[in-house]
Amino acid sequence: MSNLNIDSVKAQTFDAIVIGSGISGGWAAKELTGKGLRTLVLERGREVKHVTDYPTTMMQPWEFEHRNQLKKEVRDANPIISKCYAFYEGTEQFFVKDAEHPYVQEKPFDWIRGYQTGGKSLMWARQTQRWSEFDFEGPARDGFAVDWPIRYADIAPWYSYVEKFAGISGNKDGLASLPDGEFLPPHEMNCVEKYFSQEVAKNYKDRHIIMGRAAHLTQPKQIHFDQGRATCQHRTICERGCPYGGYFSSNSSTLPWAARTGKMTLRPHSVVHSIIYDEKKGKAKGVRVIDANTKEMIEYYARIIFVNAAALNSNLILLNSTSSRFPNGLGNDSGLLGKYVAFHNYRATINAEYEGYLDSTTDGRRPNSPYIPRFRNVFKQETDFLRGYASGFSAGRYSHDDRSGMGEDLKNGLLNPSLNNVWSVGSHMMGETIPKESNYVALDKNQVDPWGIPQLKISVDYDDNDVKMTKDFFEQLTEMYTKAGFKNIRTYDSNRTPGLDIHEMGGVRMGKDPKTSLLNKWNAIHSCSNVFVTDGASMTSTSTQNPSLTYMALTARAADYAVKEMKKGNL
Repeated sequence: MSNLNIDSVKAQTFDAIVIGSGISGGWAAKELTGKGLRTLVLERGREVKHVTDYPTTMMQPWEFEHRNQLKKEVRDANPIISKCYAFYEGTEQFFVKDAEHPYVQEKPFDWIRGYQTGGKSLMWARQTQRWSEFDFEGPARDGFAVDWPIRYADIAPWYSYVEKFAGISGNKDGLASLPDGEFLPPHEMNCVEKYFSQEVAKNYKDRHIIMGRAAHLTQPKQIHFDQGRATCQHRTICERGCPYGGYFSSNSSTLPWAARTGKMTLRPHSVVHSIIYDEKKGKAKGVRVIDANTKEMIEYYARIIFVNAAALNSNLILLNSTSSRFPNGLGNDSGLLGKYVAFHNYRATINAEYEGYLDSTTDGRRPNSPYIPRFRNVFKQETDFLRGYASGFSAGRYSHDDRSGMGEDLKNGLLNPSLNNVWSVGSHMMGETIPKESNYVALDKNQVDPWGIPQLKISVDYDDNDVKMTKDFFEQLTEMYTKAGFKNIRTYDSNRTPGLDIHEMGGVRMGKDPKTSLLNKWNAIHSCSNVFVTDGASMTSTSTQNPSLTYMALTARAADYAVKEMKKGNL
């Protein structure tokens, strides 16, 4: 029996364990296996293989039973996930349904999740902007969070590293507030978008309309062909899974790359219960897993562990990882685990019309749109609110058909639509929220999920700073629209609950001081140095940029450090 136990432990022992297979987990798997480590990747959901497990990716609208609309009973059973723009008949297989993983909303929060190989990298919006020095310096400058332990210079080479592999399209815009990257050719603005960009440049020195930077292969390089990926086809149904690998996902890129090394073991249906702490060695020694199907508890062991379960689940796992040394969660000497959660404020939009360029329209599709980088409080504090906001922008001229006739007249009216006599333009806000101790997640003491793990209690909300920022967004964009000659300007505050931005961050923040943070400058837990957290949970502040590119860069950087330290015998 003792030999059987030894053999069992040996079979369940790896050099590294990665919890989660989404954007950051995929990068951890790629980097660790590429450096020679036998790596176990734990995914709580089912396995989804690139191409073969995208069941709706080639379906035409008429091939859907409900014309790509959700059935009423599906919407009624899923009031939370049904709010997500990407959840419809063609994608419902990739989203967690409301009843599948319950949680406690101490304050309203719409938690959007994807439990399968690749996680939400299958359905993400693919926008990829670097942070600037101003973003990393922000907390130290205006005191709304602890100082980041890194600066732009620390992460810049890693941005370049992941951009080259992932494939990012964009222009070299030369903006201090939004550093340039390693870009493939950009998508193109249409005539009204170019017009607005020119008008803003004419009227403002500090404001810019640029083409968005996105993880699409507009012109693949050899490294992308080597991954088995091809040019983006501009189908704009990315969230169904792309069989061409035209956009970056873990499924099409990092996970297959890791698998080719022969060093990766992927275990789906593996709900991580907790991390096992070795009291004698003062380090983590493994992970407890509940098999999602059998409910069996299994332990796996490794010298280093990467926690990449997505921000809130990473918080949940660490909070549930208790021991004599850490009775309140792994690494939680400061008592701050689960606190200072933040997100992006997407609740504000502004729309208008433009009567010019009526000799032109657009043709085809484009999986990207222009972007307005943050221009408030960048170089100095200039408003009555902290930090700022970025914004999307797009313009389109749409058609309408005549449905007033009967018989042949109706048929002709439907078959011969005419263009509207105005262009529609619109922007949405992406505002930075301030990390606060009152915005937190915790384990509920009374309720458990289907796997017997305490449910996550979420208490996150807007504050007065968000209200002031939203007001300023409306004022400034209205002014910019007016100067450009746009008419019928309409603002809308949806007051939607946090969560639908799908950019939750924090709870396991990086910092210089173990008394005020959980992670050091290498994303390792201060008091448990062989556990690394490199997903959104690690973020000290949120900036205004889409965060996924930063998660990728932090992960590659941390993996490089972890392997070097491991080879030195320090981990």
